[in-house]
Amino acid sequence: MELTTIVLAVAAIAGLYMAWNIGANAVANAMGTSVGSGALTLRRAIIIAAIFEFGGAMLVGGTVTKTIRKGIVDVAAFGGDPMVIAIGMTCCLLAAAVWLNIATFSGWPVSTTHSIVGAVVGFGLIAGGLDAVNWVVMGKIAASWVVSPMMGGFLGFLGFVFIKRRILNVDRPLLALRGWGPFMVFPIFGILALSVLFKGLKPLKLDLALGPALGIAVVAGLVASIASVPLLRRFTKIASEDRDDHTHRAERVFLVLQVLTACFVAFAHGSNDVANAVGPMAAVFGATSGDLGAKVAVPHRVLLIGALGIVVGLATYGYKIMATVGKKITELTPSRGFAAEFGAATTIVLASKLGLPVSTTHTLVGAVIGVGFARGIGAINTKVVSGIVASWFITVPFTAILAAVFFAIGRLWLP
Repeated sequence: MELTTIVLAVAAIAGLYMAWNIGANAVANAMGTSVGSGALTLRRAIIIAAIFEFGGAMLVGGTVTKTIRKGIVDVAAFGGDPMVIAIGMTCCLLAAAVWLNIATFSGWPVSTTHSIVGAVVGFGLIAGGLDAVNWVVMGKIAASWVVSPMMGGFLGFLGFVFIKRRILNVDRPLLALRGWGPFMVFPIFGILALSVLFKGLKPLKLDLALGPALGIAVVAGLVASIASVPLLRRFTKIASEDRDDHTHRAERVFLVLQVLTACFVAFAHGSNDVANAVGPMAAVFGATSGDLGAKVAVPHRVLLIGALGIVVGLATYGYKIMATVGKKITELTPSRGFAAEFGAATTIVLASKLGLPVSTTHTLVGAVIGVGFARGIGAINTKVVSGIVASWFITVPFTAILAAVFFAIGRLWLP
């Protein structure tokens, strides 16, 4: 059997394995808050996440993806040998997937992007030396380890403090929600619309510049806000003066808002992270056909494989990460889950439009921690949080070393 055929077969298997692990780890944390707060059952969360992750991957995932993730390594440093690229990217997929599997087994929500980035660095160092790695790009990615959770945590903290003081802790929470509700709906739909319109639908040739996208987003937010007024009046009818009943019914309204924001996070994740599975796989296919460019066309059938792998991973092994994010970090209710999801969604949109390489996983976990802080440090399981943070710092060096070892073995097959 030819070496090219063997590499292609291993790359396809590694890509599916990677996609399965992305579903089990990263996708699961997108729905973890909804399951933990009781807004969704595990079965419904899997179905909803599958729909929106699949939609994001297929509609917005793109037909062109960077094969050498974020320009981390210089292809020219490898001497222009396509088989070096093919074997190296295959090793990167395997290394990242193995780490994600270990993290999921341990209940650690880690960044799939950082996993593949670390692997590519390890391969680059072995194949081309220090000069092959773009250390400026690596510096930006390292900065995101701090920026992502802090931004998400800050917005999650502010969001829940506002909800607690203005709605949940007043004498008549239902009336407060009726008054503040439309003002909360405006940013939700405005942010969602902006994320989709501002260079978000490029594969469909519907991407807009910031100005027009911002204008449409404002209109979408206003329309949704106005439309929410009669709905909120209907759901906040006062049947009694019992404050506990008010609080319980107000939480049910937040349940709907939380599911909406969770759907957005899942859609955004599907549109971005499918590249972590199919990008390196496309690089292998391109290299074996002689294409060493930084970008390569990815057929929809390859995106479909990645999307299906992600959905299967979520359904079969996502429960561990859902339990960590939804229950083990801090106790969540629909209002707390909404504050965390909205803080994460807003951070993801703002950071991506500013060109900051944030991690969806780090952002969402940071937002959940921020919501916990709003209730006091005692509301946070610091043992679980310390384990998660440690896993974040381990990710890049672990996958780099593993990819380097795999490539050192793999290049023994080179003629």
